[in-house]
Formats: sequence, C-alpha cells, structure tokens
Amino acid sequence: MQEVFHRDTCRLCGSRSLELVLPILPSAIGDAFVPSSRLDEKQGTYSLETYLCLDCGHLQNIDTVNPDILFREYTYRTSVSLGLVEHFRKYAANVVENVQAPKGSLVVEIGSNDGSLLKAFKSHGMRVVGIDPARAIAETATAEGIPTIPEFFSTAIAERVVAEHGRATVFCANNVFAHIDDMADIVAGIRKVLADDGVFVFEVSYIFDMIDNMVFDTIYHEHVSHHALLPLEKFFNRFDMTLFDVEKQRSKGGSIRGFAQTLSTGKRTKSETLLALYEGEEKRQYRSPKVYRDFFDAIEARKVETLRIVDEVIAAGGVVAGYGASTTTTTLLYHFELEKRIKFIVDDNPIKQGMYSPGAHIPVLPSDVLKNMKPALVVILAWIYFEPIIKRNQSYLDQGGKFLVPLPEVNVVSKP
Repeated sequence: MQEVFHRDTCRLCGSRSLELVLPILPSAIGDAFVPSSRLDEKQGTYSLETYLCLDCGHLQNIDTVNPDILFREYTYRTSVSLGLVEHFRKYAANVVENVQAPKGSLVVEIGSNDGSLLKAFKSHGMRVVGIDPARAIAETATAEGIPTIPEFFSTAIAERVVAEHGRATVFCANNVFAHIDDMADIVAGIRKVLADDGVFVFEVSYIFDMIDNMVFDTIYHEHVSHHALLPLEKFFNRFDMTLFDVEKQRSKGGSIRGFAQTLSTGKRTKSETLLALYEGEEKRQYRSPKVYRDFFDAIEARKVETLRIVDEVIAAGGVVAGYGASTTTTTLLYHFELEKRIKFIVDDNPIKQGMYSPGAHIPVLPSDVLKNMKPALVVILAWIYFEPIIKRNQSYLDQGGKFLVPLPEVNVVSKP
C-alpha cells in the first residue's frame, strides 16, 4: 500500500504555482496512539509542510497520507470531545430553523463519526444517513440508531444514497471537509445528493482565526486543506454551487460554518456577513506568502521561549510532563521538539489512558497522577483548554507544581 501521495497541483484550482510558507516539522500520525503490546512497532513521521497556491490563495499540504491508514481504524469519537456534543445540539437546532427543514427531511453527513450530530437532527424529526470510513465507529453508530455507510464518500456513494433515501434537504460535513484530497469528486457527489433547494453546511477551521489565535497545531495529517472563503467560492462555482452565508464559530480555536446552495436553482441571497469576510480576506492579502511567513515567525518565537523554560527545568533535574493526548498535541510535540523532553503525558479521556503517544511512545496516564508523581513542570499541550485544565488540577498547583501554556503566548502558571 502506498503510504503517501505527493501532488504538485493546487487541490482546488489545479495550479502548479505552489510556494512553501509553513515549514512545520514532520510528525507521526496525530491520533495513532498504541497499546503496550505494540511498542516494538516503528511508527514513521510524515511531512506537514504547508503550501500556498499563488493563483487562488488556497493553503494546503501537498503530501497526503493514504486515507486508509488515517481513517479505517480511527479511534477518535466526537462524543468524548469537550463541549462538542452540546455544540452539535445547538448546531442542529440552528440549521433546522435557518433552512426551515420540515419534519421527515433527509439530512446526510459525511465523516459522521459516532453520529453525535445526526442524533441531534433526528431529535428534530429528520431522517438521517451517515457516511464514515471508520468501520468500527460506523457499526456502533448504526447499532445506536444512526444508519451509517462504512465507506469514504464519493460520487458512487452519492448515487447509492439518492437511490436508497432520496435527495437531501441538508448535507453536512463538519471538521471533515479539510480532510479530503480529491475535493472535486466529493463536491460533485454533494451536488448530486443535494435537493434543488437544499443546503450544504460545513464547518472548518478558518485560516485567519488560525493565524490570529495561533492554532497552528490544527495542521496535522488528517487536515490537508486550511480554508479561506474566496478560494472555496471559486471552487464551488465549478460544480454549480455557491456560498450564501457564513457564521463564525469558537470551536477548534476559531472556525467557520459555511452554507452553500446550488448556483442554478438556489434562491437565497448572499449575507452581509459573508460579503464582509470576503472583503476582509482581500484586505489581509490572503494570497500573499508574507502573511503566512509572519505567522510562522510568531510560532517559532513561542517555540524558542517554551524550550528555554523546559530545558532550564530539565537541567535542574526536574521532570517535565505534558497534558493532553490528542491529534493536535502530536503536532505540537513534534514541531516544538518536546517529544524527547517530556517523560509522560496525562489525559482525562479513559480511552487514551494506558496508551502510548504516536511515534515517540510517551506513556499516557490519568491526570490524577500529577499530585503523586509531582513533575516539576507540566506543558499543557491541549492549550486551547488550559483554563478548565488548570481549574481541575488545582491540587497539583497547591503542592508547588507549575503549568506551562505554550500558546497563544507562553505563560507559566503557579500557585499565587
């Protein structure tokens, strides 16, 4: 099986004018945590270098890890992620109201995972179908009442959905639209499933929130695209689709919820919010390599300061631990070169406890070990959640422990 596919053209417009702007260091696959029985297996690292298309402005990774490696045995479940179930409950209510979907309408989701979002739509009386290549997760979702096709979405699967269930009033892709290498086949399939008055709703990290909030660690192997709106609009137009609205979201360090309709039959007008974001992207020169090079310089400054603090602790004989065992924390571990400095990682997710980190094989332990093992410093790798993490582990601070928050600004937290 070929592990990596290297492309030399833009994923959206096909241009060969690609320029390296974010030379993120190679990383092991972000969520490939292993049990002790697999510690003798060597896990390779793969490129995370990120390129800008100088023609359409799309930011992307051009080395794509084979999706069978990434997703067939996927273990991440939406329902365990802090706040996401509640986020999806509100999401479904918002979409049903805005689209004015009558009861019995079909809602289709790709990358539906454990069915958390579709369960919310089902509670509003919608018919639902999920599509997800993670076979075990798809099987569980189906058993829990969310029929899920255990495959990668394609135009062929689109034809199957239409034949078996009809056309969709709502088609969703949440934090999965950035995972797709062959975007053309996917969007053609979405157009095939979508009813003439239907709406395609997707959530992705937004490139300018990534920059403003310093969430560079959303660059990992599952995410091969990092989206701005103007490149997407030009791309959608090729498939008789167009954006008509967008909502800013706080999830994932800053995301957008985009709404698209058919270009030929859709009747919704473009919102003022969407037009304002288009204007903002132009003003911020979304096609300029300098925007991303400045961002990388800021990342490197945080890395230097983090390593200075960590190395001082190690030089004094102290043990450094990490907090957070997720896909984004793997990117941070490798790019900040912490994977050989951190002795153990703690995490609140029981699924990750007792496992070992991708590639570096750092043991993952329950967070309550901090008060007994008393590391000199804990680097909060899951830094987006630093506030609840610190609040939950006050006893560690009371014993003289220290937390280091590496982003968006380096900060050391200790007992007052």
